[in-house]
Amino acid sequence: METNCPFCSLPPDRIIATDGPCIAFRDAFPVTPGHTLIIPRRHTPSFRDVTPDEWAAAHRLAKKLAADLQAEDPAITGFNFGINDGPAAGQTVFHCHLHLIPRRAGDHPAPKGGVRGVIPGKAHY
Repeated sequence: METNCPFCSLPPDRIIATDGPCIAFRDAFPVTPGHTLIIPRRHTPSFRDVTPDEWAAAHRLAKKLAADLQAEDPAITGFNFGINDGPAAGQTVFHCHLHLIPRRAGDHPAPKGGVRGVIPGKAHY
């Protein structure tokens, strides 16, 4: 646990799901409604240090939460699922976290290319 890490000191009432070594909670600055973060309980800045057990738990949580979100909101027809790892990739909280971002038809005028859009001009190919 890191004392300066907002995810290590997350209030328990923010946690919406757990699976062994991982927890999930809604993003405080959601890209879309339902945007959820999945993190290992153990403080580690990078996905490269996540253990196989943590990966498996994160995957199970992502699948469960995606199904739950779609059951609650049938307008959700897709997801972006990813990690920002390091300052060059846009990571701002240095506790490994996976973004599960629900997508709905029409929520972006040109969704083709998905995560390629993080680099201007690379999504349209």
